[in-house]
Amino acid sequence: MTRTNAQYRLVARPVGLPRASDWKYVEEPAPNPGEGEFLVEVDYLSIDPAMRSWMNEGRSYVPPVGLGEVMRAAGIGHVVESHHPDHPVGEVVSGSFGVQRYAVCDGKGVTPVDLSLGEAPVHLGALGFSGLTAYFGLLDIGRPEPGQTVVVSAAAGSVGSLTGQIAKLKGCRVIGIAGGPDKCRFLVDELGFDGAVDYKAGSVRARLKDLAPNGVDVFFDNVGGQVLDDVLARLAHGARVVISGAVSQYNSTQGMSGPSNYMQLLVKRASMTGFVIFDYAARYGEARAELAEWLRSGRLKERTHVIEGGVERFPEALLGMFAGDNTGKLVLAL
Repeated sequence: MTRTNAQYRLVARPVGLPRASDWKYVEEPAPNPGEGEFLVEVDYLSIDPAMRSWMNEGRSYVPPVGLGEVMRAAGIGHVVESHHPDHPVGEVVSGSFGVQRYAVCDGKGVTPVDLSLGEAPVHLGALGFSGLTAYFGLLDIGRPEPGQTVVVSAAAGSVGSLTGQIAKLKGCRVIGIAGGPDKCRFLVDELGFDGAVDYKAGSVRARLKDLAPNGVDVFFDNVGGQVLDDVLARLAHGARVVISGAVSQYNSTQGMSGPSNYMQLLVKRASMTGFVIFDYAARYGEARAELAEWLRSGRLKERTHVIEGGVERFPEALLGMFAGDNTGKLVLAL
């Protein structure tokens, strides 16, 4: 059987916001799996802010995508041909398959997907790296206590929306920072946040003074930049700042901008800690079990923004995410 593979390869290092010309769209025959390998037909791709940092040359927590290589992406798919004893034809699996229709795998880094826990896209969101990041970043590093105030930036995104809900489950008062009135209404009316700050509508620092008069005990930051500076100015004594990402900085042409209010960490005897989700790989099972139970009981809600249209729409999907077009987890259906 002849299968045609469609893929995007990185061909240029972006300066600022990526352009469609930074990738090359290629169609060619799908690869044939060898002994001990299997072929996955990818059904869904995860579209994530971190993709932008993977396009840069330089040191990071993972090597950059090489020029000429298939653009890195996590995905969900099903096995269509197999010479591997542990991965039969028809099995649904997740892994870093890249922005392509078909991927050959040897089993390393590939995980079977239990669809009884949720539909396939949910395994890229609440039961995937988004949920795991929210779970471990908040609970292990943020260490929220009942009654404390938790603030989450990019709160209407895939990680932020889950982080705020988990904080509510732990008995916290939760304030989300998001862009636009629709996203702020979503946080309060649908997800049950106690308040929301529209960073596009005025001073974040002033709004936090009103919504968190006793200060911020835990700040889960996905944004960096000015938002991070504003929240640092409103920390409570002993606060914990969790650095999950810095989406406001990824497309900067001036380099990363560090916080000018960092001395508030000293004044408030606070801490600021970064983390990489891969460090928690040995505990993914326990997190997924609890996240699945919260989803099953309705105490945790998942919003998935699915874009149809196949591999061809990848650049449009990624650029739309940076423009703030999505609410919740952004997924490209192939």
